Amino acid sequence: MSSSEVDAKDRQILALLATDGRMSFTDLGKATDLSTSAVHQRVKRLEQRGLIKGYGATIDHEQLGRPLTAFISITPIDPSQPDDYPERLMGISEIESCWSVAGEESYILKIRVATPYALEEMLTRIRAAASVSTRTTIVLSTPYENRPLD
Repeated sequence: MSSSEVDAKDRQILALLATDGRMSFTDLGKATDLSTSAVHQRVKRLEQRGLIKGYGATIDHEQLGRPLTAFISITPIDPSQPDDYPERLMGISEIESCWSVAGEESYILKIRVATPYALEEMLTRIRAAASVSTRTTIVLSTPYENRPLD
């Protein structure tokens, strides 16, 4: 197997860790029929290869006081300006993710705020900081998010 291939056991480990990033090596071993040390070596190798980029917690944003999620598409007002929008928007803490996209818009932002008024205020800050026009889609509910791998 070449170093760029991911075998079935590695995929199984990745799927388990995507579901529970705190799963112990012992539990991973039981779930994959591997020894604890074999799982530990595989996880370390997956980390070194960049297949596992990090571990994180799933946050309840409603309890954190930011129940409103929206996607904001941004389009430059002047396309001749440098494409440094992610840097210009880095200081706006309500922006959770920023994706460069193909299509009419340049980027799509995922944001979380407390209220519609907070969203309106943040849109004003985005437009001013990046000199862009925006199109907003508000999330009504989230049937699932960050689904684990198959």
